[in-house]
Amino acid sequence: MTAAPTPRVARFAELSADQLRGGLREALALYVTAMDYPKGTAEQRAPMWLAHMLRAGWRCVAAYDDDGAMAGIAYGYRGAPGQWWHEQVRRGVTERRGPDVADAWMADYFELTELHVRPDTQGRGTGAELVRLLLSGAANRNVLLSTPEGPSRAWRLYRRLGFDDVLREYQFAGDPRPFGVLGRSLPLD
Repeated sequence: MTAAPTPRVARFAELSADQLRGGLREALALYVTAMDYPKGTAEQRAPMWLAHMLRAGWRCVAAYDDDGAMAGIAYGYRGAPGQWWHEQVRRGVTERRGPDVADAWMADYFELTELHVRPDTQGRGTGAELVRLLLSGAANRNVLLSTPEGPSRAWRLYRRLGFDDVLREYQFAGDPRPFGVLGRSLPLD
């Protein structure tokens, strides 16, 4: 018996909020699969993703395979005071590195909120292309993101793209896992 051919990414597309709302079930299923989360996670995350679409500077890019199925997704928006992630990170950076470092990174940044690639299409540059396309339209000075600590494809990708440590071994409220907050200046080289 021969193995089924490995799907390849055939195209990338920028999505409007309406387009992502229409494909939200597929996008969240991809997210749950890529992160290896329990199935019920999608229903918990849907309201947050919908709320994020309303934020200033929101942008989304998706990758699709030969069959038209979503193979990857990335989105983000302009980070700002009052947003949960902004307040968490600002507090952590200020406590560990001082208010000047927090100001330098957080005065004008794009928050790369979500980046997920379907496991059967990982390792072929899809994540890097999603990041490049997403950030090509960001008019901010910096980009910031958080990712669970530990060796992973995500860490290798962010390092290849020039992301530096902003805050390491940080625990967000409500999540026991340690996270790294990474950042770099824009535009990407």
